[in-house]
Amino acid sequence: MTATTDRIPSGPPPAPSPPPAGPRRPALRRCTAEAAGAFADRYWGRRPQHSPAARFAEAGLPTGFTDLFSAEAADELLSRRGLRTPFLRVAKDGAVLPASRYTGGGGAGAEIGDQVLDERVLDLFAGGATLVFQGLHRLWPPLVDFAGRLAGELAAPVQVNAYLTPAGSQGFATHYDTHDVFVLQVEGRKRWRVHDPVLVDPLERQPWGGRADEVAATADGPPALDVELAPGDALYLPRGWLHAATALGQRSLHLTLGVRALTRYALVEALLAAAAGEPGLRAGLPLGLDPTDEGQLAGPLAETARLLGRFLADPDVAEVARRLRGTAWPAARPAPIQPLAQAAAAETLGEDTMVALRRGLHWRLAAASPAPAPATASPVPGPGDRVRLELTDRTIELPGACRAALEALLGGAPVRVGDLPGLAAEDRLVLVRRLLREAVAVPTPA
Repeated sequence: MTATTDRIPSGPPPAPSPPPAGPRRPALRRCTAEAAGAFADRYWGRRPQHSPAARFAEAGLPTGFTDLFSAEAADELLSRRGLRTPFLRVAKDGAVLPASRYTGGGGAGAEIGDQVLDERVLDLFAGGATLVFQGLHRLWPPLVDFAGRLAGELAAPVQVNAYLTPAGSQGFATHYDTHDVFVLQVEGRKRWRVHDPVLVDPLERQPWGGRADEVAATADGPPALDVELAPGDALYLPRGWLHAATALGQRSLHLTLGVRALTRYALVEALLAAAAGEPGLRAGLPLGLDPTDEGQLAGPLAETARLLGRFLADPDVAEVARRLRGTAWPAARPAPIQPLAQAAAAETLGEDTMVALRRGLHWRLAAASPAPAPATASPVPGPGDRVRLELTDRTIELPGACRAALEALLGGAPVRVGDLPGLAAEDRLVLVRRLLREAVAVPTPA
């Protein structure tokens, strides 16, 4: 079992503080005109919020979203980037069209059959279909960066889709999402009708399709919010709130940023998984018990509840955290790196090279379990000590002498290689070269 240090740092670290004149959580402030603290207290997970473009301007915040995505960007993806499914969906009259309606072969040298065909997309869009660009946080550079910053500020994975809707069309029927959503209106105008939830705070396993009749009945009633989004407006929708949107006098383009924050139920699942370590809870039920008979089930159920209650009264926080790392960390990728530039930086590394922790990287620093010592060995820790850097998909084990240098780098701020503490010059170069090749560190401008 890994023995952790007295102080266990883990990452990613908090986002660096912005300059005093700038807003706190700058990415979040592009999604809501409310101050971050007020938004968290009044709206997050509670009720929808409309932020008109004028309020962003009044607060001295950036206005408009064409720097993140635009119709020109959509055209480039459709025509020159070899877009494939499922990065594009097409919907019409509330239904998703089969991909065969707008995909086909890529031509000579591209032996694939699901590339988006621009001429077919043109025909469908001109006929009133909505184009849904999915996974833009992995495709379009400005949104890769923006989603990464927002994810860091919210400590939750963020996904980005774009919806391009012809004038007067509605892409999807009234529905709800199982994650929180920020809507950023890029161009055109769109009317949003928002209704109260039929299921408060739905989990991912509780999609709206299982409650289609309730959703339809509620959508027939008066909305809780009926608002027209203009370019530069933003709208926040907590998970579970019903919504439908219709483009008005011209085509509409908006971004949806889905925030997949952990829920208390995720803690329950981790606790139950950890309960598998309790022998009493692993015991079988009495031989011959009919679990469908309430009379027979009552006794074993009460005993199981008692054992579970005793386990839950003193939960193993470290074990629950370990299990959550296994599910939460893989849900969000760190910032992109440039493999060729990384390799070149590792080869030309010097004492004056500036490096920093890769943004968005999840990590945990711990002491490695010592190997069994010979009977004559001294109990005093020596140069054979090791330290473990645990990442999402692997663990890097390094000499214990590297700890101070690691902690300096993991602090998040750019650092000069020659300023890393605790190591000789050659050892610093060896350490940083490995961290560059492991994509833990990235080179930064001097």
